Amino acid sequence: MIKKIVKAFCLSVALAGLLSACSSTQKVTNSARTATEQLLITEAAMRSLPKQRDLPFPIPRGATVKLDVTGVSGDKDVMKGIVGGWLGLNGYNVQDENASHRVNIIVNSLGTELSTTFFGLPPISASLIPIALPELAFYKSENQSGYARFHFDIFELPSGRFLASSSPFVAGTFYNAYTVLFLFTFNKTDLASPPQVGKFKDMLK
Repeated sequence: MIKKIVKAFCLSVALAGLLSACSSTQKVTNSARTATEQLLITEAAMRSLPKQRDLPFPIPRGATVKLDVTGVSGDKDVMKGIVGGWLGLNGYNVQDENASHRVNIIVNSLGTELSTTFFGLPPISASLIPIALPELAFYKSENQSGYARFHFDIFELPSGRFLASSSPFVAGTFYNAYTVLFLFTFNKTDLASPPQVGKFKDMLK
């Protein structure tokens, strides 16, 4: 009886080791946001701004503009930098001193969404027997999208007179990662240069 228990335990350990070898575990990030998530947010914000320079805008070209940002998102500095660069490309001077107009950037939404589809065995950790099995995915998809929506409120300075509100600027991005039969992984994305773990040198070529 004891021999059967020992054999069953050894077989379980061997099976766990074999299954563990058929999967890979990767720590996603040590930063507040992954590089992919940062790209999803910033590229969504950049894509939302029109590229043509003949837009109707109640501020004359060459004017000095002050920027303020309002919104629930914590990425206000990112939005201020992106919009400031866009205004600079369109012929405006962005600075706080001697400004003739103020542009309030109203950030309605700036962030990411994540949905996951999983078919397989979830990770298992046993309390009585020191055996742990990693996640075994027959099929898994992690669909992450970035979204940006904001508009401008434009004021004249120093009077503070309200001039106009812009139409909403809206854009999105996506990065989908797939795992099939435990080991086969691939992704689909509309990001320009998404990071690939362990392939940074290849990206530089």
